[in-house]
Amino acid sequence: MSLVTKIDERFAIIDSHDLGMTGRTSSYVLLEEDITLFEPSSSPSIIHIKKGLDELGVNLDEIANIIVTHIHLDHAGGAGLLLESCPNAKIVVHPKGAKHLINPSRLIAGAKAVYGDKFDELFSPIVPVPENRILIKNHEDTLRIGPDSLLTFYDSPGHANHHFSIFDHKRNGMFTGDTLGIFYQELLPDGIEFYLPSTSPNQFNPEAMERSAAFYESLHLNSVNFSHFGVSLHPQKAIDAMRKWLPVFLESAEKGISKSKPFSLENAAEHVKLELHKSVSAYLDEKGVPRTHRVYDILELDLSVCAMGLVDTCIKRMKSST
Repeated sequence: MSLVTKIDERFAIIDSHDLGMTGRTSSYVLLEEDITLFEPSSSPSIIHIKKGLDELGVNLDEIANIIVTHIHLDHAGGAGLLLESCPNAKIVVHPKGAKHLINPSRLIAGAKAVYGDKFDELFSPIVPVPENRILIKNHEDTLRIGPDSLLTFYDSPGHANHHFSIFDHKRNGMFTGDTLGIFYQELLPDGIEFYLPSTSPNQFNPEAMERSAAFYESLHLNSVNFSHFGVSLHPQKAIDAMRKWLPVFLESAEKGISKSKPFSLENAAEHVKLELHKSVSAYLDEKGVPRTHRVYDILELDLSVCAMGLVDTCIKRMKSST
């Protein structure tokens, strides 16, 4: 079975089988003069990315740039491992993320707190990136990867402070990482275009997420390239969905935290997850999606992580207001 989906002659998706799941994380490839790969995903995904590159006829020494939208391990955990096989590549990263690729100890600790005993299976090994192989891009910096192909980098916080989005001028498309959330392509065969915010710990900021979405909207994009998963040709639908669901997520957090008695972070996150599940499943019920649909397996993980981020942000705000 092919790992590659060709969007056009210069643009392809490699399914990196992140977390052992198909259709989870898109590793994008721009087949320009300087071949550029986005989102190396986690280390167990590197074998799939290499197979996809081989399918595209790309040699590893031809890779010039490996871009990570942010440094969460499902996006950047495999960067160091892939770099070892790409002698001419640099890792392109947000200035706030670079130090954590050089020394990933805090990344590892944060992921272990979320994924617990599954950490090694899902993410190991985490290989540090040599400092001289890192290229930092600030807000509005550009990178020319071909004679007529320019990328522009924009700060896009909300999901994380160390997050940028990358504008592909040639396609009028944006690589959004997790800023605009998750695109559940599993529901497209059912005629349902479904998006949800991604509110994972520990830097989720709803106001910043809304500002980033408004910035995307101002560009009148033709496409949005989601890291989870694939290309949407309806950017406004994705933006509208984020605006619809973000207040629902925040309301679910308030309800869930209020039900957590006695209070603990774990108990609160579980209650918030239950509230999120109620809202999302009610919506999908209305759309005629059976509870046995594969999308629920994916939502089980996503809503768990979103609940942790919502609780984390709410507790921080409560503490800062007292």
